This record gives sequence, C-alpha cells and structure tokens, in this order.
Amino acid sequence: MRLLLAPMEGLLDFVLRDVLTRVGGSDRCVSEFIRITGSVLPDKVYLRTMPELRNGSKTLAGVPVRAQLLGSDPVSMAENAANLARLGPEGIDLNFGCPAKVVNRHGGGASLLQDPQQIARVVSAVRSAVPAHMPVSAKMRLGFNDRTLMTECAQAMADSGACEIVVHARTKLDGYRPPAYWEEIPRIREAVSVPVVANGEIWTVEEALRCLEVSGCEDLMLGRGIVADPGLALAIRAALGQEDAPAARPVDWPDLLPQVQRFWHMVCEDLEPRQRAGRLKQWLNLMRRRFPQAEIAYQELRTQTDQLAISAWVAALPQRDLAQEWSWPEAA
Repeated sequence: MRLLLAPMEGLLDFVLRDVLTRVGGSDRCVSEFIRITGSVLPDKVYLRTMPELRNGSKTLAGVPVRAQLLGSDPVSMAENAANLARLGPEGIDLNFGCPAKVVNRHGGGASLLQDPQQIARVVSAVRSAVPAHMPVSAKMRLGFNDRTLMTECAQAMADSGACEIVVHARTKLDGYRPPAYWEEIPRIREAVSVPVVANGEIWTVEEALRCLEVSGCEDLMLGRGIVADPGLALAIRAALGQEDAPAARPVDWPDLLPQVQRFWHMVCEDLEPRQRAGRLKQWLNLMRRRFPQAEIAYQELRTQTDQLAISAWVAALPQRDLAQEWSWPEAA
C-alpha cells in the first residue's frame, strides 16, 4: 500500500509538505497546481510553488514530490511540461479535479470532466512532451454536475498515457461536502488498466480502512485528514500491520511541538508577512479535530497578528501546559 499526500491549494504547500513528511508515513507528495494559461512560465514560477525542485524533487525528509499542472490547452500544457521537466520533477500530475469557480470558468480543473476528448488531448500532449521515463499521472473527480461521464473521463486519461489516476470521490457540484462516494470508484477501476488511488473524506484510520474496502483500491491519497492529524499515515500503516510501520503508539501533541515550531520558522522565512499568522491559525484550526490542545492554542492565537508575540508563544510551547491559563509574553 502507498499513502500519498494530496495537493491542496492554499493549504498543503511546501511548508506543510516538509513538516508532514518529517512526521512520516507518506510515500509521495503532489504540489499545489501550477496554473497554465497560455505562456511558457519562467523557472521561478515552478520553483515558487515547488521549491523541492532544488532538492532533487524531494522534501527535506526525502519524500518525492510530483509537480501538478492545471490547464486546458494541450499545446500550452505540453510546452510547460517540457520546460518543467528540465528541472527534474519526480513526475508530472495533471489536475482535472479543482472545483474552484475561477478555475472552472476558464476551462480548467473539474470543468474538463465535461469533455473526455479534450482530456485525452491534454494528457496525450503532455505525455509526448516529457521524457519517456517521467511518470505522467492525473487527478479527477467523479464528474462535474453528475457522474455520467465518470468512466469515459478515466478511460481518456489512461488511454492517452496517464500511468495512475487519483479519484476524489465527489463531483464538482458536491464540492467538499461529506460524504465521499467511495463506492463509485470500483467502476473506474474496472474501466482502466492503470492503478487507481482513492481520495476524499479520509479523516481517521477507520475511514481509511473502510475506503480501502469499499473502493477496492490498494493506495490512498490523504488531504485534510493528515493535516488535521499529522500522524494519520503512520497510524494507518500500524493498523494494517505493515512491517515497516512503527509501534502503534499514536503521534500525540507533544510529538508535534517541534514540528509546529519548525512550521512557524519556515512560514516566517518563506512567506509574506501578511500570510504568516493566518497560516499557523489555519493549521491549528484543522488540528482542533484531533487534539484538544490545538483547540486551546487556536483560541489563544485567534485574534493575534503580531509576529513577535506569536514567535514568543511558539517558542514557549514545549515548556507549558495548554490547559493552564496563558497570558501573552511581551514582544521584544
């Protein structure tokens, strides 16, 4: 079984990829989408989204990262894929699942699920443009407004050269509302001869095991679930009794404190000042689902914007019990 880390625009960027792969359990990551709108992008754009290209297309923990492209024009997609291939990504992934209105309005992401023939043209062009040894994969939803073209879209991807298909088991119309319809994935598996990876609404070990059973897939892609519980991949491996899995002891809050500190350090080094506080709050907000301490931390930080004060708070984390009262240290 492989556990892949999902691309999530505005959330699962290179900072979280670094942190989550340090916790462990993930086999591969996919970058957030690099949007292709007509021109060949300069290297700095690829590197801004995926700085791991400077590290052999791996996170600092050594986990491979595949670059994702989003666009609808076969020529532009092929030209950018060829240009990106010079930088040595582990592979190229194609986004046919993004539900964002601004993306769909311009014919990208999930909107292409209405046109299997155009999907085939995009995949074929990219496959032909990059070296034969470089994997080209695809990520899709079950459809746009409904599931009527679900298998046709998957077949268009596989028949045109995609070596793997990740299926987010909801339509664009479903958005991110639960449930995910894992029971639809076997139809896609039966329609294609390439590996299919199940994705969507996997928050717990129990849901991961049920998804494997219902979908019939051997591999999973984890998104918000592993952001909320960074130990989720390790826990899934332990539950399956994998030989390389660690002891079943869960990753708990004290285990994550060094990673919270690293996260904040990287945010302050690499992101714009206006983004920094929000990114930490965003992660803590998701971790509230799993850790009571994250709930307390989120409430303490919710209205705080001063970077020096937040830095002092983060530095003090290992020495304190979040269940106790906390007052803000004076910023230097």
